[in-house]
Amino acid sequence: PPAMIATLKTFPVLPKTTALAGMSHALVVLPAAQEVPADCPDRALLLATLARRRLDAEELGDTPVSANSASGGLRVWLMLDAAKSTFDKLTLLREGMLLLLDEEPATVDVLICAESETAGWMADLATYVGLANGTPLPNRKQEDAPRPLETLQIWGSNRDSNHARSLAEGNLLARSLTALPPNELTPTAYRARVAELASQHSWEMEVFDLPRLRDMGAGAFTSVAQGSEANDAAIVRVSLIPPNAKARVALVGKGICFDTGGHNLKSADSMIGMHEDMAGSAAVLGILHAASQPAQPLRIDAWLALANNDISPRASRQGDIVTALNGTTIEIVHTDAEGRMVLADTLALAGRSQPDLIIDFGTLTYTMINALGCRYSGIFASSDELGALAVRAGSASGERVCSFPMDADYEDALDSKVADICQCSLDDDAPDHIHAARFLKRFVGDLPWLHMDLSAASCEDGLGAIATDQTGFGVAWGISFLAAWAKLESTGK
Repeated sequence: PPAMIATLKTFPVLPKTTALAGMSHALVVLPAAQEVPADCPDRALLLATLARRRLDAEELGDTPVSANSASGGLRVWLMLDAAKSTFDKLTLLREGMLLLLDEEPATVDVLICAESETAGWMADLATYVGLANGTPLPNRKQEDAPRPLETLQIWGSNRDSNHARSLAEGNLLARSLTALPPNELTPTAYRARVAELASQHSWEMEVFDLPRLRDMGAGAFTSVAQGSEANDAAIVRVSLIPPNAKARVALVGKGICFDTGGHNLKSADSMIGMHEDMAGSAAVLGILHAASQPAQPLRIDAWLALANNDISPRASRQGDIVTALNGTTIEIVHTDAEGRMVLADTLALAGRSQPDLIIDFGTLTYTMINALGCRYSGIFASSDELGALAVRAGSASGERVCSFPMDADYEDALDSKVADICQCSLDDDAPDHIHAARFLKRFVGDLPWLHMDLSAASCEDGLGAIATDQTGFGVAWGISFLAAWAKLESTGK
């Protein structure tokens, strides 16, 4: 399990001057304005700092400003503008928080200097950013291991912080798993970690191991797993089943613990970082963790497709034809397009319970990174309404997504002369992200469905709220989306 997240303490009013003087690391969050408010903590120090740097107060809405107090404590000030996007607000908070966290303090105090209604959402965002970034990711360096934040104290708001805390825990879980080296997070080790989480949260758990999947006819999944010496690949289902569940959602995550590319071997520069090819499954686990505290009125089945894509004499070859769980025959034309193969059978399996919605997550295609870079992820939706809801959830959560088409005529490029469908196209200019979505749709049928291609799972120097290269993208989006979707479902719209 990931390292413990910092203890959170909240205080409804701002500290008195004597308490403020004793704070070693404090972030002062102000509402956007042209002037510094009269009740701003350490106001004289801030005004002097702004004057010395020839800055206007309103520039605190773009860049945090820091200074040392008379008592030697570090102070950081910034202004949050309600009119700006959630992404921009989270980014500014992350920049301000990092000025404090870089000194590895035991405690960070966040002072929310705003009216109660405004202070509530400010406290939520600051809590998420502080807790998510306060715990270092797994690191095997023996020297200078960063010290985790022990306590985060929020002053000036009485907002219930459970949602922000659970969101930070879910994101940290996803990033911690993704950061583990491939010799440490094998499918066997991953399954053990999932079992620990299931026990901790009282999730129901079921494992479809390779013998079982072969007996069931899951030829797409086993075609990827067959190259691995360990034979430890599996599809794992963990389920959150609250007593008040009003609907059922299946979350499907690609969990390739290491991707060599198979016989179509990746080059060294493309293979580095391929231990992160399980980020989709980690995001699904992070969503399930965050949704458990407190539980949403949804049954959520998390389906994790856990395997390695290894090179070996037994590995799949170009030209192999396999039969998927739903009877579709697939011509393998590129062994490095393994993600859609494991997702195909996992989607088919998840669909057997007829959920009200299926969402899958996977670090699937380089073409999506080419299309968007690493600052957005791409989504495909079975209806315009679902797609619009997904984009709105991206704006609300600060994990931005862009909707892509998947019209039927794109599938012409996947025509096969010897099977029902080709796994992918070998055309260098092909829109592989769209072809992958069309391929996966074969295994969903007519069920409501969203596919997220996680181009933003890793972003150098962080993204939005998150300061590490591994972003945990999908957790905050997933919680925001599920809440909005559940609300629509309950009203019958």
